Amino acid sequence: MDERHGDTLVAESLFYFLLYSLFGYILENVYSLGTTGVFWKEGFMKGPYKPMYGFAPLLLLLFLGESRNPFLIVLLCLAVPTAVEYVSGYLLRTLFGRQWWDYSNNRGQLHGHICLRFSLYWGILSLGFLHYIHPLMERVYAGLESVWNIAGPALLLLFLADLAWTYKTRRSDWKQSLI
Repeated sequence: MDERHGDTLVAESLFYFLLYSLFGYILENVYSLGTTGVFWKEGFMKGPYKPMYGFAPLLLLLFLGESRNPFLIVLLCLAVPTAVEYVSGYLLRTLFGRQWWDYSNNRGQLHGHICLRFSLYWGILSLGFLHYIHPLMERVYAGLESVWNIAGPALLLLFLADLAWTYKTRRSDWKQSLI
């Protein structure tokens, strides 16, 4: 993402956030299919979004800026998604009393939220993202920008409605389990 006027940057960031959240949903379900034989892995949200996969790429792009330093790129490709995964796991457990993934049986894990093996996966995925996926999605956005300026707010409202509904039902379920 280049430096652009604030409104344009927000619209473009929203596009990437929602798109990569959807890609995360697809990725996790394909991974589930490959490891369990079932194309379904329950996520926090009710709809087809995995917000961790929306936040991590945006933070990675933000922290990298225009840097082409290979050491910094590799370091951030490992650290950013791992930090997002840890914070997400911690928040989900704190807010809802539930852990959606658990790496406790893996070597090099921390509180079951992160582990070395998946940090390496995220690093490799992030490098692929920077070199192949995001440049392609920049071109897609450039071609869809005028349509996105109309559709984006509606899709954001759908996402926010899903988030509110999910939060309400998950908190209610958690409170009921405490009784």
